[in-house]
Amino acid sequence: MTAEKKASLAGVVSVDRSIMHGTPCFTGTRVPVQTLLDYIEDGDTLDSFLRDFVTVKREQAISFLELAKDQLIECVSS
Repeated sequence: MTAEKKASLAGVVSVDRSIMHGTPCFTGTRVPVQTLLDYIEDGDTLDSFLRDFVTVKREQAISFLELAKDQLIECVSS
C-alpha cells in the first residue's frame, strides 16, 4: 500500500482500542466498517446503510469501498 493510500485510509477508517475494542470503524464514528460489508452482502444498498448510520459520510463509505477494491485487485494481480 502506498503512502498516499495509507494517508487517505486514515480519514476513512480508524482503529482505537478505546472505541469498539479496536474494531476498525469509520473515522469519527463507532460504526464498524464490517457493517457496511454486511449490508452489501445482504443485498442492501449503500443508501440504505447511510440512512441507518447517519454518522458515516457517503465519501467515507465510497472511499472505503474503493480502497478495498484496489487492495483486492493488487493482491490478485501480484
